[in-house]
Amino acid sequence: MNDLLDFFDTILWSSILIYLLCGTGIYLTFRLGFIQFRHFGHLFSSTLYKQKHTTRGISPWQSLCLSLASRIGTGNLTGVAIAITLGGPGAIFWMWIIAVFNMATAMIENTLAQVYKGNTAQGKFRGGPADYMEKGLGMRWMGVLFSSLMVISCGFIFSALQANSIAQASFHLLHIPALVTACILSALIAILIFGGIRAITGLTKWLMPMMAFAYLLLAIWVIGHQVERLPQVLVLVFKSAFGIQQAASGALAYGITQAITQGMQRGAFASEAGVGSSPNAAAMAGVSHPAMAGFSQMFAVFIDTMVICTATALIILTSGTLVQPDAATGIRLIQQSIMPVTGSWSHVVLAILVFSFAFTSIAGNYAYAENNLNFFHRSSPLKLMIFRLLVIAMVFCGCLLEIQLLWKLADIFMALMAILNLTALLLLSGIAVSVVKDYERQRRMGKIPVFNPDNYPELRGQIQPGVWDKKMPPR
Repeated sequence: MNDLLDFFDTILWSSILIYLLCGTGIYLTFRLGFIQFRHFGHLFSSTLYKQKHTTRGISPWQSLCLSLASRIGTGNLTGVAIAITLGGPGAIFWMWIIAVFNMATAMIENTLAQVYKGNTAQGKFRGGPADYMEKGLGMRWMGVLFSSLMVISCGFIFSALQANSIAQASFHLLHIPALVTACILSALIAILIFGGIRAITGLTKWLMPMMAFAYLLLAIWVIGHQVERLPQVLVLVFKSAFGIQQAASGALAYGITQAITQGMQRGAFASEAGVGSSPNAAAMAGVSHPAMAGFSQMFAVFIDTMVICTATALIILTSGTLVQPDAATGIRLIQQSIMPVTGSWSHVVLAILVFSFAFTSIAGNYAYAENNLNFFHRSSPLKLMIFRLLVIAMVFCGCLLEIQLLWKLADIFMALMAILNLTALLLLSGIAVSVVKDYERQRRMGKIPVFNPDNYPELRGQIQPGVWDKKMPPR
Protein backbone atom coordinates (compact mmCIF):
# COMPACT_ATOMS: atom_id res chain seq x y z
CA MET A 1 0.00 0.00 0.00
CA ASN A 2 2.79 2.40 0.92
CA ASP A 3 4.57 1.72 -2.37
CA LEU A 4 1.40 2.45 -4.33
CA LEU A 5 0.81 5.72 -2.48
CA ASP A 6 4.47 6.66 -2.97
CA PHE A 7 4.04 6.10 -6.70
CA PHE A 8 0.95 8.32 -6.94
CA ASP A 9 2.54 10.95 -4.71
CA THR A 10 5.64 11.10 -6.91
CA ILE A 11 3.64 11.24 -10.14
CA LEU A 12 1.28 13.95 -8.91
CA TRP A 13 3.86 16.24 -7.32
CA SER A 14 7.07 15.69 -9.28
CA SER A 15 5.56 15.20 -12.74
CA ILE A 16 2.33 17.23 -12.77
CA LEU A 17 1.64 19.61 -9.93
CA ILE A 18 4.97 21.42 -9.65
CA TYR A 19 4.68 22.50 -13.28
CA LEU A 20 0.96 23.22 -13.07
CA LEU A 21 1.29 25.38 -9.95
CA CYS A 22 4.28 27.30 -11.24
CA GLY A 23 2.88 27.63 -14.76
CA THR A 24 -0.49 28.87 -13.52
CA GLY A 25 1.18 31.37 -11.22
CA ILE A 26 3.35 32.75 -14.03
CA TYR A 27 0.41 32.93 -16.46
CA LEU A 28 -1.83 34.75 -13.98
CA THR A 29 1.01 37.08 -13.01
CA PHE A 30 1.26 38.21 -16.63
CA ARG A 31 -2.52 38.48 -17.02
CA LEU A 32 -2.74 40.67 -13.92
CA GLY A 33 0.19 42.82 -15.03
CA PHE A 34 2.50 41.74 -12.17
CA ILE A 35 -0.05 42.95 -9.64
CA GLN A 36 1.89 41.55 -6.67
CA PHE A 37 4.66 44.04 -7.46
CA ARG A 38 2.59 46.99 -8.69
CA HIS A 39 0.31 47.01 -5.67
CA PHE A 40 2.59 45.52 -3.04
CA GLY A 41 2.17 48.56 -0.81
CA HIS A 42 -1.62 48.22 -0.98
CA LEU A 43 -1.36 44.88 0.84
CA PHE A 44 -0.55 46.86 3.99
CA SER A 45 -3.48 49.27 3.57
CA SER A 46 -5.80 49.37 6.56
CA THR A 47 -8.79 49.80 4.22
CA LEU A 48 -8.49 46.12 3.29
CA TYR A 49 -8.94 44.93 6.86
CA LYS A 50 -10.85 47.63 8.79
CA GLN A 51 -14.04 47.46 6.79
CA LYS A 52 -16.96 46.77 9.08
CA HIS A 53 -18.49 43.32 8.63
CA THR A 54 -22.19 42.83 8.22
CA THR A 55 -24.26 40.45 10.31
CA ARG A 56 -24.04 38.09 7.33
CA GLY A 57 -20.26 37.86 7.15
CA ILE A 58 -17.08 37.97 9.18
CA SER A 59 -14.72 40.93 8.94
CA PRO A 60 -11.87 40.95 6.38
CA TRP A 61 -9.41 40.82 9.29
CA GLN A 62 -11.08 37.70 10.69
CA SER A 63 -11.01 36.15 7.23
CA LEU A 64 -7.28 36.86 6.91
CA CYS A 65 -6.52 35.41 10.35
CA LEU A 66 -8.64 32.32 9.65
CA SER A 67 -6.73 31.59 6.44
CA LEU A 68 -3.41 32.14 8.24
CA ALA A 69 -4.53 29.74 10.98
CA SER A 70 -4.92 27.01 8.38
CA ARG A 71 -1.73 27.92 6.50
CA ILE A 72 0.65 28.33 9.42
CA GLY A 73 1.07 24.88 10.92
CA THR A 74 3.93 22.61 11.92
CA GLY A 75 4.95 22.51 8.26
CA ASN A 76 6.32 26.02 8.70
CA LEU A 77 8.72 24.51 11.22
CA THR A 78 9.43 20.87 10.36
CA GLY A 79 8.58 21.24 6.66
CA VAL A 80 11.14 23.97 6.14
CA ALA A 81 13.75 22.03 8.10
CA ILE A 82 13.18 18.93 5.97
CA ALA A 83 13.27 20.97 2.73
CA ILE A 84 16.68 22.41 3.69
CA THR A 85 17.98 19.00 4.75
CA LEU A 86 16.95 17.29 1.49
CA GLY A 87 17.27 20.15 -0.99
CA GLY A 88 20.01 22.23 0.59
CA PRO A 89 19.87 25.96 1.37
CA GLY A 90 18.92 26.64 -2.27
CA ALA A 91 15.46 25.19 -1.60
CA ILE A 92 14.64 28.45 0.18
CA PHE A 93 15.23 30.49 -2.98
CA TRP A 94 12.83 28.34 -5.00
CA MET A 95 10.33 28.50 -2.16
CA TRP A 96 10.43 32.31 -2.51
CA ILE A 97 10.01 32.12 -6.29
CA ILE A 98 6.88 29.98 -6.25
CA ALA A 99 5.43 32.07 -3.41
CA VAL A 100 5.81 35.26 -5.48
CA PHE A 101 3.97 33.76 -8.45
CA ASN A 102 1.42 32.08 -6.18
CA MET A 103 0.39 35.52 -4.92
CA ALA A 104 -1.25 36.08 -8.32
CA THR A 105 -2.98 32.71 -8.05
CA ALA A 106 -4.26 33.70 -4.59
CA MET A 107 -5.66 36.92 -6.02
CA ILE A 108 -7.67 35.09 -8.68
CA GLU A 109 -9.04 32.23 -6.56
CA ASN A 110 -10.11 34.43 -3.66
CA THR A 111 -11.68 37.04 -5.92
CA LEU A 112 -13.72 34.28 -7.56
CA ALA A 113 -14.75 32.93 -4.16
CA GLN A 114 -16.22 36.33 -3.32
CA VAL A 115 -17.97 36.74 -6.69
CA TYR A 116 -19.73 33.37 -6.47
CA LYS A 117 -20.32 33.16 -2.71
CA GLY A 118 -23.68 32.10 -1.29
CA ASN A 119 -25.48 31.78 2.05
CA THR A 120 -25.79 29.19 4.78
CA ALA A 121 -29.16 28.17 6.24
CA GLN A 122 -28.65 30.92 8.83
CA GLY A 123 -28.05 33.53 6.12
CA LYS A 124 -24.28 33.75 6.69
CA PHE A 125 -21.87 34.11 3.78
CA ARG A 126 -20.12 30.95 2.63
CA GLY A 127 -18.42 29.75 -0.52
CA GLY A 128 -15.23 28.49 -2.07
CA PRO A 129 -13.96 26.63 -5.12
CA ALA A 130 -16.91 24.23 -5.12
CA ASP A 131 -19.25 27.20 -5.61
CA TYR A 132 -17.40 28.75 -8.52
CA MET A 133 -17.08 25.32 -10.09
CA GLU A 134 -20.84 24.84 -9.84
CA LYS A 135 -22.04 28.38 -10.64
CA GLY A 136 -19.25 29.66 -12.86
CA LEU A 137 -18.52 26.51 -14.84
CA GLY A 138 -21.90 24.80 -14.47
CA MET A 139 -20.12 21.65 -13.24
CA ARG A 140 -21.74 20.61 -9.97
CA TRP A 141 -20.04 17.20 -10.15
CA MET A 142 -16.69 18.99 -10.00
CA GLY A 143 -17.80 20.99 -6.98
CA VAL A 144 -19.07 17.86 -5.23
CA LEU A 145 -15.76 16.08 -5.86
CA PHE A 146 -13.75 19.04 -4.60
CA SER A 147 -15.92 19.46 -1.49
CA SER A 148 -15.63 15.74 -0.73
CA LEU A 149 -11.84 15.98 -0.86
CA MET A 150 -11.91 19.08 1.36
CA VAL A 151 -14.17 17.51 3.99
CA ILE A 152 -12.07 14.35 4.23
CA SER A 153 -8.66 16.05 4.14
CA CYS A 154 -9.33 19.15 6.27
CA GLY A 155 -11.82 17.52 8.62
CA PHE A 156 -9.99 14.27 9.26
CA ILE A 157 -6.55 13.79 7.68
CA PHE A 158 -4.96 17.20 8.34
CA SER A 159 -6.48 17.34 11.85
CA ALA A 160 -4.99 13.96 12.74
CA LEU A 161 -1.58 14.96 11.37
CA GLN A 162 -1.43 18.21 13.32
CA ALA A 163 -2.63 16.41 16.47
CA ASN A 164 0.12 13.85 15.99
CA SER A 165 2.70 16.65 15.74
CA ILE A 166 1.50 18.04 19.08
CA ALA A 167 1.62 14.60 20.71
CA GLN A 168 5.10 13.83 19.38
CA ALA A 169 6.47 17.21 20.46
CA SER A 170 4.86 16.92 23.91
CA PHE A 171 6.34 13.45 24.44
CA HIS A 172 9.86 14.08 23.13
CA LEU A 173 10.25 17.62 24.45
CA LEU A 174 8.20 17.60 27.67
CA HIS A 175 7.85 13.83 28.33
CA ILE A 176 4.05 14.07 28.46
CA PRO A 177 2.39 10.71 27.61
CA ALA A 178 0.52 10.68 24.31
CA LEU A 179 -2.72 9.59 26.02
CA VAL A 180 -2.67 12.65 28.28
CA THR A 181 -2.05 14.91 25.29
CA ALA A 182 -4.87 13.20 23.38
CA CYS A 183 -7.38 13.78 26.18
CA ILE A 184 -6.45 17.43 26.74
CA LEU A 185 -6.24 18.32 23.05
CA SER A 186 -9.53 16.57 22.21
CA ALA A 187 -11.29 18.46 25.00
CA LEU A 188 -9.93 21.82 23.80
CA ILE A 189 -10.88 21.09 20.18
CA ALA A 190 -14.37 19.99 21.26
CA ILE A 191 -14.95 23.23 23.15
CA LEU A 192 -13.80 25.23 20.14
CA ILE A 193 -15.61 23.51 17.27
CA PHE A 194 -18.90 23.14 19.15
CA GLY A 195 -18.81 26.91 19.33
CA GLY A 196 -18.98 26.90 15.54
CA ILE A 197 -17.11 28.94 12.95
CA ARG A 198 -17.87 32.14 14.86
CA ALA A 199 -15.92 30.82 17.87
CA ILE A 200 -13.02 29.79 15.63
CA THR A 201 -12.79 33.19 13.94
CA GLY A 202 -13.11 34.86 17.35
CA LEU A 203 -10.08 32.89 18.57
CA THR A 204 -7.88 33.20 15.49
CA LYS A 205 -8.33 36.96 15.07
CA TRP A 206 -6.22 37.59 18.18
CA LEU A 207 -4.23 34.35 18.59
CA MET A 208 -2.77 34.36 15.05
CA PRO A 209 -1.20 37.85 15.22
CA MET A 210 0.13 37.18 18.72
CA MET A 211 1.56 33.83 17.69
CA ALA A 212 3.21 35.16 14.52
CA PHE A 213 4.64 38.17 16.37
CA ALA A 214 6.06 35.99 19.15
CA TYR A 215 7.71 33.67 16.61
CA LEU A 216 9.26 36.59 14.74
CA LEU A 217 10.64 37.97 18.00
CA LEU A 218 12.22 34.57 18.69
CA ALA A 219 13.66 34.46 15.17
CA ILE A 220 15.13 37.96 15.45
CA TRP A 221 16.60 37.07 18.85
CA VAL A 222 18.22 33.86 17.58
CA ILE A 223 19.42 35.32 14.26
CA GLY A 224 20.70 38.43 16.08
CA HIS A 225 23.18 36.31 18.01
CA GLN A 226 24.73 35.18 14.71
CA VAL A 227 23.97 38.25 12.60
CA GLU A 228 27.51 38.35 11.20
CA ARG A 229 26.72 35.08 9.37
CA LEU A 230 23.65 36.50 7.62
CA PRO A 231 25.41 37.80 4.46
CA GLN A 232 27.19 34.45 4.06
CA VAL A 233 23.90 32.60 4.47
CA LEU A 234 22.18 34.67 1.78
CA VAL A 235 25.08 34.07 -0.62
CA LEU A 236 24.91 30.34 0.18
CA VAL A 237 21.17 30.26 -0.58
CA PHE A 238 21.70 31.73 -4.06
CA LYS A 239 24.77 29.59 -4.82
CA SER A 240 22.95 26.44 -3.79
CA ALA A 241 19.82 27.41 -5.77
CA PHE A 242 21.75 27.60 -9.04
CA GLY A 243 24.10 24.71 -8.42
CA ILE A 244 27.28 26.74 -7.92
CA GLN A 245 27.90 24.97 -4.63
CA GLN A 246 27.14 21.54 -6.08
CA ALA A 247 29.21 22.08 -9.23
CA ALA A 248 32.38 21.94 -7.16
CA SER A 249 31.45 18.42 -6.05
CA GLY A 250 30.31 17.19 -9.46
CA ALA A 251 26.64 16.87 -8.46
CA LEU A 252 25.30 19.89 -10.34
CA ALA A 253 22.15 18.46 -11.98
CA TYR A 254 21.06 16.47 -8.95
CA GLY A 255 21.67 19.36 -6.57
CA ILE A 256 19.64 21.83 -8.61
CA THR A 257 16.80 19.34 -9.08
CA GLN A 258 16.60 18.64 -5.36
CA ALA A 259 16.67 22.34 -4.49
CA ILE A 260 13.92 23.18 -6.98
CA THR A 261 11.69 20.22 -6.05
CA GLN A 262 11.99 20.65 -2.29
CA GLY A 263 11.67 24.43 -2.43
CA MET A 264 8.64 24.44 -4.69
CA GLN A 265 6.89 21.70 -2.71
CA ARG A 266 7.49 23.63 0.51
CA GLY A 267 6.27 26.84 -1.13
CA ALA A 268 3.14 25.12 -2.43
CA PHE A 269 2.37 23.45 0.90
CA ALA A 270 3.03 26.58 2.94
CA SER A 271 1.15 29.15 0.87
CA GLU A 272 -1.71 26.79 -0.11
CA ALA A 273 -2.34 29.17 -3.03
CA GLY A 274 -3.94 27.24 -5.86
CA VAL A 275 -4.97 24.35 -3.62
CA GLY A 276 -8.36 25.95 -2.98
CA SER A 277 -8.37 26.16 0.80
CA SER A 278 -8.10 29.91 1.45
CA PRO A 279 -11.13 30.78 -0.77
CA ASN A 280 -13.27 29.11 1.89
CA ALA A 281 -12.19 31.80 4.36
CA ALA A 282 -12.31 34.62 1.81
CA ALA A 283 -15.92 33.87 0.87
CA MET A 284 -17.08 34.32 4.47
CA ALA A 285 -16.01 37.96 4.60
CA GLY A 286 -18.36 40.88 4.11
CA VAL A 287 -16.58 43.23 1.68
CA SER A 288 -17.68 45.89 -0.78
CA HIS A 289 -15.67 44.42 -3.67
CA PRO A 290 -14.44 40.85 -4.36
CA ALA A 291 -10.89 41.96 -5.17
CA MET A 292 -10.47 43.14 -1.58
CA ALA A 293 -10.44 39.49 -0.51
CA GLY A 294 -7.93 38.77 -3.27
CA PHE A 295 -5.52 41.40 -1.98
CA SER A 296 -5.83 40.32 1.66
CA GLN A 297 -5.14 36.69 0.73
CA MET A 298 -2.12 37.74 -1.33
CA PHE A 299 -0.88 39.27 1.90
CA ALA A 300 -1.50 35.94 3.67
CA VAL A 301 0.78 34.16 1.16
CA PHE A 302 3.46 36.79 1.79
CA ILE A 303 3.23 36.43 5.58
CA ASP A 304 3.19 32.64 5.55
CA THR A 305 6.00 31.93 3.10
CA MET A 306 8.12 35.06 2.78
CA VAL A 307 8.04 35.87 6.51
CA ILE A 308 7.33 32.79 8.69
CA CYS A 309 9.02 30.13 6.53
CA THR A 310 11.96 32.44 5.85
CA ALA A 311 12.34 33.06 9.59
CA THR A 312 12.58 29.30 10.19
CA ALA A 313 15.13 28.91 7.40
CA LEU A 314 17.34 31.72 8.70
CA ILE A 315 17.19 30.35 12.26
CA ILE A 316 18.57 27.04 10.96
CA LEU A 317 21.13 28.42 8.51
CA THR A 318 22.61 31.15 10.72
CA SER A 319 23.00 28.73 13.64
CA GLY A 320 25.43 26.56 11.70
CA THR A 321 23.86 23.35 12.98
CA LEU A 322 23.14 22.10 9.45
CA VAL A 323 26.84 21.50 8.73
CA GLN A 324 27.53 19.71 11.99
CA PRO A 325 28.23 15.95 11.72
CA ASP A 326 25.55 15.12 14.27
CA ALA A 327 22.92 17.44 12.79
CA ALA A 328 19.38 16.22 13.39
CA THR A 329 16.40 16.57 11.06
CA GLY A 330 12.92 18.01 11.33
CA ILE A 331 11.87 19.53 14.63
CA ARG A 332 15.07 18.40 16.39
CA LEU A 333 17.12 20.43 13.91
CA ILE A 334 15.21 23.55 14.96
CA GLN A 335 15.76 22.68 18.62
CA GLN A 336 19.51 22.39 18.00
CA SER A 337 19.41 25.75 16.22
CA ILE A 338 17.73 27.70 19.03
CA MET A 339 19.46 25.91 21.91
CA PRO A 340 22.58 28.15 22.01
CA VAL A 341 20.28 31.13 22.65
CA THR A 342 17.40 29.65 24.67
CA GLY A 343 19.55 27.15 26.59
CA SER A 344 17.66 24.66 28.75
CA TRP A 345 14.38 26.34 27.81
CA SER A 346 14.65 25.31 24.16
CA HIS A 347 12.41 22.27 24.58
CA VAL A 348 9.70 24.33 26.32
CA VAL A 349 9.83 27.11 23.72
CA LEU A 350 9.60 24.61 20.88
CA ALA A 351 6.75 22.67 22.49
CA ILE A 352 4.73 25.89 22.86
CA LEU A 353 5.41 26.81 19.22
CA VAL A 354 4.35 23.41 17.92
CA PHE A 355 1.18 23.42 20.01
CA SER A 356 0.20 26.96 18.93
CA PHE A 357 0.87 26.37 15.24
CA ALA A 358 -0.84 22.97 15.16
CA PHE A 359 -3.85 23.92 17.31
CA THR A 360 -4.78 26.94 15.18
CA SER A 361 -4.23 24.85 12.06
CA ILE A 362 -6.71 22.22 13.29
CA ALA A 363 -9.21 24.99 14.01
CA GLY A 364 -8.79 26.60 10.60
CA ASN A 365 -9.01 23.30 8.76
CA TYR A 366 -12.19 22.37 10.64
CA ALA A 367 -13.81 25.65 9.55
CA TYR A 368 -12.99 24.80 5.93
CA ALA A 369 -14.41 21.29 6.32
CA GLU A 370 -17.70 22.54 7.81
CA ASN A 371 -17.96 25.16 5.07
CA ASN A 372 -17.67 22.47 2.39
CA LEU A 373 -20.07 20.19 4.22
CA ASN A 374 -22.67 22.92 3.73
CA PHE A 375 -22.10 22.77 -0.02
CA PHE A 376 -23.80 19.37 -0.28
CA HIS A 377 -26.88 20.37 1.67
CA ARG A 378 -27.87 22.51 4.59
CA SER A 379 -26.73 20.29 7.41
CA SER A 380 -29.16 19.40 10.16
CA PRO A 381 -27.98 19.90 13.76
CA LEU A 382 -27.78 16.12 14.24
CA LYS A 383 -25.60 15.56 11.15
CA LEU A 384 -23.34 18.44 12.13
CA MET A 385 -22.95 17.03 15.64
CA ILE A 386 -21.98 13.62 14.23
CA PHE A 387 -19.41 15.27 11.95
CA ARG A 388 -17.92 17.23 14.85
CA LEU A 389 -17.69 14.10 17.00
CA LEU A 390 -15.86 12.30 14.17
CA VAL A 391 -13.37 15.17 13.89
CA ILE A 392 -12.73 15.04 17.64
CA ALA A 393 -12.24 11.26 17.39
CA MET A 394 -9.68 11.75 14.60
CA VAL A 395 -7.80 14.29 16.72
CA PHE A 396 -7.74 11.81 19.62
CA CYS A 397 -6.58 8.92 17.41
CA GLY A 398 -4.03 11.11 15.66
CA CYS A 399 -2.25 11.64 18.97
CA LEU A 400 -1.90 7.90 19.61
CA LEU A 401 -1.28 6.24 16.26
CA GLU A 402 1.64 5.96 13.87
CA ILE A 403 0.24 7.73 10.83
CA GLN A 404 2.85 7.58 8.07
CA LEU A 405 0.10 6.44 5.73
CA LEU A 406 -1.87 9.63 6.41
CA TRP A 407 1.07 11.80 5.35
CA LYS A 408 0.98 10.22 1.89
CA LEU A 409 -2.81 10.53 1.73
CA ALA A 410 -2.52 14.21 2.69
CA ASP A 411 -0.06 14.80 -0.17
CA ILE A 412 -2.32 13.02 -2.66
CA PHE A 413 -5.53 14.73 -1.53
CA MET A 414 -3.86 18.14 -1.67
CA ALA A 415 -2.57 17.41 -5.16
CA LEU A 416 -6.02 16.33 -6.40
CA MET A 417 -7.65 19.43 -4.91
CA ALA A 418 -5.03 21.63 -6.55
CA ILE A 419 -5.55 20.04 -9.97
CA LEU A 420 -9.32 20.57 -9.79
CA ASN A 421 -8.99 24.12 -8.48
CA LEU A 422 -6.28 25.23 -10.92
CA THR A 423 -8.35 23.90 -13.82
CA ALA A 424 -11.32 25.99 -12.66
CA LEU A 425 -9.11 29.05 -12.14
CA LEU A 426 -7.73 28.91 -15.65
CA LEU A 427 -11.22 28.54 -17.14
CA LEU A 428 -12.64 31.40 -15.05
CA SER A 429 -9.59 33.67 -15.06
CA GLY A 430 -11.19 36.03 -17.59
CA ILE A 431 -14.01 37.12 -15.27
CA ALA A 432 -11.65 37.33 -12.28
CA VAL A 433 -9.18 39.55 -14.15
CA SER A 434 -11.98 41.89 -15.25
CA VAL A 435 -13.24 42.17 -11.64
CA VAL A 436 -9.73 42.98 -10.40
CA LYS A 437 -9.29 45.62 -13.12
CA ASP A 438 -12.60 47.17 -12.06
CA TYR A 439 -11.24 47.44 -8.52
CA GLU A 440 -8.06 49.11 -9.79
CA ARG A 441 -10.06 51.53 -11.97
CA GLN A 442 -12.24 52.65 -9.07
CA ARG A 443 -9.19 53.17 -6.85
CA ARG A 444 -7.53 55.33 -9.54
CA MET A 445 -10.68 57.46 -9.55
CA GLY A 446 -10.30 57.98 -5.80
CA LYS A 447 -13.36 55.91 -4.93
CA ILE A 448 -13.85 53.18 -2.37
CA PRO A 449 -14.39 50.24 -4.77
CA VAL A 450 -17.90 48.80 -4.79
CA PHE A 451 -18.85 45.75 -6.84
CA ASN A 452 -21.85 46.04 -9.15
CA PRO A 453 -22.72 42.69 -10.76
CA ASP A 454 -24.95 44.47 -13.31
CA ASN A 455 -21.76 45.55 -15.07
CA TYR A 456 -21.00 41.91 -15.91
CA PRO A 457 -23.61 40.41 -18.26
CA GLU A 458 -21.68 37.14 -18.27
CA LEU A 459 -22.49 36.71 -14.56
CA ARG A 460 -26.26 36.95 -15.10
CA GLY A 461 -27.93 33.90 -13.57
CA GLN A 462 -24.69 32.75 -11.90
CA ILE A 463 -24.65 34.95 -8.78
CA GLN A 464 -26.97 34.10 -5.91
CA PRO A 465 -29.67 36.78 -5.59
CA GLY A 466 -29.27 39.15 -2.65
CA VAL A 467 -25.62 38.31 -1.96
CA TRP A 468 -24.28 41.45 -3.66
CA ASP A 469 -26.64 44.14 -2.44
CA LYS A 470 -25.72 47.37 -4.21
CA LYS A 471 -26.83 49.35 -1.16
CA MET A 472 -24.32 47.65 1.13
CA PRO A 473 -22.14 50.40 2.61
CA PRO A 474 -18.41 50.15 1.90
CA ARG A 475 -17.49 51.10 5.46
